Amino acid sequence: MKSIADLEKIREKTLEQMNVRNQDVRMRIVVGMATCGIAAGARPVMNAFLEELNRRNIHDVKVTMTGCIGTCKLEPIVEVIDDKGEKVTYVKMTPEKAVRVVTEHIVNGRICLEYTVGAEENK
Repeated sequence: MKSIADLEKIREKTLEQMNVRNQDVRMRIVVGMATCGIAAGARPVMNAFLEELNRRNIHDVKVTMTGCIGTCKLEPIVEVIDDKGEKVTYVKMTPEKAVRVVTEHIVNGRICLEYTVGAEENK
């Protein structure tokens, strides 16, 4: 890279690649991986999502990480966002719950209400 024009070409190519990748995504799973989330077990939860999606050969669901979601007492927190931007927030997740979320929510379209924010108060 020797000029602004070179930098602009790199930017355009990168944006194009990002758009192509995002067109193939029907859902995103976002795992809170701030210090509080990691301490509460977010890494095994994220791994469980990745492994279950891979085991089921599901390639149109993207798993990503984010920093602090803001409610440390509910960690690990996972957000499932569909292609319309609709979001479901799952709290106090475990690897076992992650597998169930893939089975019920991702594959069959049924939200696991008992794992969502607000449901934990009823227990």
